[in-house]
Amino acid sequence: MKANHQRNRLLAALEPADFASLEAHLDLVELALKQVLYEPGDIIRHVYFPHEAIISLVNVMEDGATTEVAVFGREGAAGLLSALVTREAFGRYIVQMSGTASRIPFEHLNAVRNARPNLGQLMMRYGEAFLAQTFQTVSCNAVHPVEARCCRWILSMHDRTDQDSLPLTHEFLAEMLGVQRSGVSVVTRTLQTAGLIRQSKGSITVIDREGLEETACECYGKIRRLFERLLPGTFPPALSR
Repeated sequence: MKANHQRNRLLAALEPADFASLEAHLDLVELALKQVLYEPGDIIRHVYFPHEAIISLVNVMEDGATTEVAVFGREGAAGLLSALVTREAFGRYIVQMSGTASRIPFEHLNAVRNARPNLGQLMMRYGEAFLAQTFQTVSCNAVHPVEARCCRWILSMHDRTDQDSLPLTHEFLAEMLGVQRSGVSVVTRTLQTAGLIRQSKGSITVIDREGLEETACECYGKIRRLFERLLPGTFPPALSR
């Protein structure tokens, strides 16, 4: 069966001729939960366009502590912007939800981007959205309470998948938020009591999405609006499920 690379919405947004220039070099790959695609300083050899997979870019401190600074789902591409000059990964690229992705050698993507202005313009718009998302996430991590940040993070995963049940453990959620596991446990228990989520071993199920949006900080809405302005159609409509 022919791979449907345009399950990734950034690839789907390309003009037909631009997509055709990439298609022969795209490979369908399976990404496993917690698979590390790149460590800090690794040379970026491939760019990943996720389908149902979700990839996090996390900053790794000297003591081993980690904090998520960006997330990539079917609206974007992982590794694209790290490779513009040095081709060295900013941080650790780790799979937070297993699934498929389209993978392309960086050299070919870069050559096509330079040769086809419309494709290059789309990638530039994605770059602006990515940088704005990172800016907002860093600010969020610094000033907003854990409960609001946790809701933002759950919503960001929910946006990028077609299911309400998300494979999340307290340990992994704590790593992404840069907080203690005990703090995450308190927050998720509060959200469950409020009827917003349901917890089970190894997963969190979204029960009341609208309630999560109301509890999340302003950053969630700002990031959505940025993508909707710069890359229309790459995110699903809010409250569509």
